Amino acid sequence: MGYSTAMEILGERASWMRESLQKSQAVADNMVAILGSFDSRLSALETAMRPTQLKTRSMRRAHENIDKTLKAAGVILSQFDLARQAEAKVLRGPHEDLESYLEAVDQLRSIVGFFNSKKSLQSTIGVVNHANNLLAKAKLKLEEEFRQLLASYSKPVEPDLLFDCLPTTLRPSTGGSSPAPGDGTSGMKSSEHHKKSLEPVVYHPPTLIPPRILPLLHDLAHQMVETGHHQQLFNFYSESRGLVMEQSLKKLGVERLSKDDVQKMQWEVLEAKIGNWVHFMRIAVKLLFVAEKKVCDQIFEGHDSLRDQCFSEATTDSVGMLLSFGEAIAKSKRSPEKLFVLLDMYEIMRELKPEIDVIFGSKYGNDVREASSVLTKRLAQTAQDTFVDFEEAVEKDTTKTTVLDGTVHPLTSYVINYVKFLFDYQSTLKILFTEFGGDADADEKLASLTTRIMQALQSNLDGKSKQYKDPALTQLFLMNNMHYIVRAVRKSEAKDMLGDDWVQIQRRIVQQHANQYKRISWSKILSCLSVQGASSAGGSGTYADGGGSSNSGVSRANVKDRFKTFNLLFEELHQRQSQWTVPDSELRESLRLAVAEVLLPAYRSFIKRFGPMIQNGKNPGKYIRYSPEILEKLLAEFFEGKTWNEPRR
Repeated sequence: MGYSTAMEILGERASWMRESLQKSQAVADNMVAILGSFDSRLSALETAMRPTQLKTRSMRRAHENIDKTLKAAGVILSQFDLARQAEAKVLRGPHEDLESYLEAVDQLRSIVGFFNSKKSLQSTIGVVNHANNLLAKAKLKLEEEFRQLLASYSKPVEPDLLFDCLPTTLRPSTGGSSPAPGDGTSGMKSSEHHKKSLEPVVYHPPTLIPPRILPLLHDLAHQMVETGHHQQLFNFYSESRGLVMEQSLKKLGVERLSKDDVQKMQWEVLEAKIGNWVHFMRIAVKLLFVAEKKVCDQIFEGHDSLRDQCFSEATTDSVGMLLSFGEAIAKSKRSPEKLFVLLDMYEIMRELKPEIDVIFGSKYGNDVREASSVLTKRLAQTAQDTFVDFEEAVEKDTTKTTVLDGTVHPLTSYVINYVKFLFDYQSTLKILFTEFGGDADADEKLASLTTRIMQALQSNLDGKSKQYKDPALTQLFLMNNMHYIVRAVRKSEAKDMLGDDWVQIQRRIVQQHANQYKRISWSKILSCLSVQGASSAGGSGTYADGGGSSNSGVSRANVKDRFKTFNLLFEELHQRQSQWTVPDSELRESLRLAVAEVLLPAYRSFIKRFGPMIQNGKNPGKYIRYSPEILEKLLAEFFEGKTWNEPRR
């Protein structure tokens, strides 16, 4: 293709494109004209429609406002309806349906809150006032319902029910462990619990208020707190339940006694009351107060401070009544027989301390915890002082009781039994010495006190032995009493405390008194049976037997005098010493045997040698009254404590 041809083609194409552009421009101009005309018409239409749109929007807002007003009115009307329903329930009172009544009170409280937030409505003032008046009535009815419900179920607990709640080993029984009167151990009961084997001890606190009632009381108490009636609730609960606690203890036998009351009582009566007090303390703390704490916890759940105040106030008088008796005993005049009951009281206070600290653990229980601690310390101090006093009391005992037959003195049996019972409490005494006795070792202090008591007893017995005019009876009395002491100690725990050396020393002392008795009683009569001094200077009165043996120089008259003196002395000894007493059978036989071993061989020898001089003369029976066999039988009557109406001949 040539150049010219190509140019022609390009020219044609350019011409075509120009025409096309011109057409497009014309079309665009037409469209612009059309659109401009449409916009003008649309603007006119919009101007015409604007009033209609404004009316539509206004109507829509009006409808929305009407709906809102209707809904608000519905809510208000529903509150009025709820108020009428609540009013009906409140006016009926809580007794028929307490749960529904409490719901009505909550509803009224909610209604008051609702209308208080709608203060712009003038009509709400009357509604709020009416609802508040109903709430005031409801508060009074709730308070009255609480009072009636609590009073109906607040009854004193019968003693039998409390006893049934105790472990079997601690329940009252008809048997007793008190020593028999006159055995020298008055006031020294051996507490059985010191000797029983350890076994699980389970307490079952009584149900003071039925479980189904406690939730109702809780709801009522909660409403009273919510309505600001704290003080009325506190006053009524503490008064009502406090009275129940006191009445329960009085039914049990608890009394409020002063120191003067205690001082006036006979010991047997006071001892029984102290024993009862120990049980009362255990029952009160482990059963009554535990049960009352449970009741208080459930009724005042969620109100801890009020709960603790109410419990403390409800139990204060009962605790005071119990502790006042303990204080009266601790402050009363000390006497030896009180030591063991003081230790019993000290033991129970120590046993109950953990429970007391827990039950009265709040700040409102400080006074109870402090009073309990003070009593425990006072009992400990009084017990220690009483223990120390006992040593002095033994040493200075001036009882006028005269033991005519030389047997064991009542003071000896009293002191020994006292020491034996003391060792039933040795673990308690060691605790007491450790806690309140300073730095001294508890074992050493107990051993030292026990030794000093025994020394005081021996010293007193030495003084009492001097009352006897017969020195032989003095030795017999000391022998009897020292033997009783040694024998009792060897069979008791005191032996471990006093030691074997102490026992051996005392046994030697017993033997020394026995030897002294034999020397004093029998030396004179034995001298009558000796050959020395039996000779006489006169020849006509001498005697030679036909057998060739000669008692040369022995006077028949002298032999007669010897037999007469022997008879007189023996009969006097028999008359007197068969009224004396050696209460221990082994010691009695041992002493008789010791006398017989000396007396009978000497008597047989004297009869064998000098008897023929009398038997061959006139009235031999006047001088030889006793054969060795009869003499032996008469020796068996010594120390039997017999009473002769007439002197034996």
